[in-house]
Amino acid sequence: MLSRVFSASTIGLEGVAIDVEVDVAGKGFPTFTIVGLPNKAVDEAKDRVRTAINNLSYEMPDSRITVNLAPADIPKSGASFDLPMAVGILASSGMVSRESLKDSLFIGELSLEGRVRKVPGVISIALQAKKLRIKNVFLPGENAYEAALVEDLNVYPVFNLIDLIFHLNGQRLISVFPTVDLFKNITTRDYEFDFADINGQQEAKRALEIAAAGFHNVHLKGVPGAGKTVLCRAFPSIMPSLEKKEVLEVSKIYSVAGLLSNNSFITNRPFRSPHHTISKVGLIGGGSNITPGEISLSHRGVLFLDELSEFPRSVVESLRQPLEDGKILISRAIGNVVFPCRFLLLAASNPCPCGYLGHPKKPCHCLPGAIFRYKRRLSGPLLDRIDLHIDVLPVDEDKLISFEKGESSEKIRNRVELAKERQRRRFSGLKIHYNGEMNSSDVKNLCRLSDSAIEILKKAISRLSLSARSYFKTIKIAQTIADLCGKEIIDATYVAEALQYRVKDD
Repeated sequence: MLSRVFSASTIGLEGVAIDVEVDVAGKGFPTFTIVGLPNKAVDEAKDRVRTAINNLSYEMPDSRITVNLAPADIPKSGASFDLPMAVGILASSGMVSRESLKDSLFIGELSLEGRVRKVPGVISIALQAKKLRIKNVFLPGENAYEAALVEDLNVYPVFNLIDLIFHLNGQRLISVFPTVDLFKNITTRDYEFDFADINGQQEAKRALEIAAAGFHNVHLKGVPGAGKTVLCRAFPSIMPSLEKKEVLEVSKIYSVAGLLSNNSFITNRPFRSPHHTISKVGLIGGGSNITPGEISLSHRGVLFLDELSEFPRSVVESLRQPLEDGKILISRAIGNVVFPCRFLLLAASNPCPCGYLGHPKKPCHCLPGAIFRYKRRLSGPLLDRIDLHIDVLPVDEDKLISFEKGESSEKIRNRVELAKERQRRRFSGLKIHYNGEMNSSDVKNLCRLSDSAIEILKKAISRLSLSARSYFKTIKIAQTIADLCGKEIIDATYVAEALQYRVKDD
């Protein structure tokens, strides 16, 4: 007898509907065959499903079983098809009513004793179910909180296969999981570092405030111990809060990667800090089963690369296109996948191998050739894609030993939030959120410059040899400075400050 069970999988961040067709033939040698481009994890479902059904005191059909995962041209991976396969076998054997399978989608991994285990990508699958107008979704109990984010969907948490069997037969019903309100139970986040506890470094703090307000990339370069790392670690404390749409975007990525913890979403901006030994695949994504990399896990948040010059050049150079496009296209034999990666790059590095080039008191012991090779690790095109370049000098003795606290992160964050609100109004109806995301056309249409500001830009183009990218980048930074000052028109002083943050010629 043939049964059809609706299921789904993910390709990249998008859910894809999969029909699980199960045929239990009355005659023939007992076999269990899975077709439809299954990988090893899917093929091993035969043993998990058979053992789970037997351990629940149900009889596994002693006949030929064929499972087809359609469409057959899409590669299938993971263990999320265990539950729909088991339901299809039980329905084809007459142990579950086939009528109860209508308008329902099933996903979940089975243990050998019949428990239903957590699977990745549930948010994308739930959105796909809503798009297909499927009313009921049966999934692991640990994933119910994720799926309940999607409205107008009946989410049934299944903890054991026996509970699902009783529900489908009308013997003991499973309660629908209530819809989740994203911001109902959010508590104030405690930050590890606060700007008030960092003495001195006013120029760097100002640059980081501009970066947080306009989502601009930052490169901090300075001697060891000047405070580069602690400034970067404190940076999340001044960033604006995520909007509901952004929470959904980021949570989908973490759901597909299997990194969402139980009963929680990503409601704070991500802060990812990979080690400099990371591979290119680990940074941009990929692998045999294509998964998001660190740049996608940093979407709408911060990618902090400490000791930027220590990263392999090929790895760092792979950031060029994502920094421009805000997305990454990964092409493999199994297909093409697009992951979003609109992140803020926060990088820190030393000026030379020993670190003391330019130190006011400690001499540098590096040979000129070593310094030249060290600087060549970062290419000009990559540095040109970074908006703000800051030289972090050692803190003066008086400021270092002072017990006076500086301006708190909360005060800075309030200014950043106001600047973000001005940008939200400016970009109403557009697909961009921050000044840093504007392209040249957006700059021309949305940014208003005073006559004096235009004159400074003209002089900068001729005297500083600004590239087209640097020219528009300067205007975007000046627009953010104007937003922080509560002004609509970009004045000459804002452009002058923005020009100070360009990459310095060594």
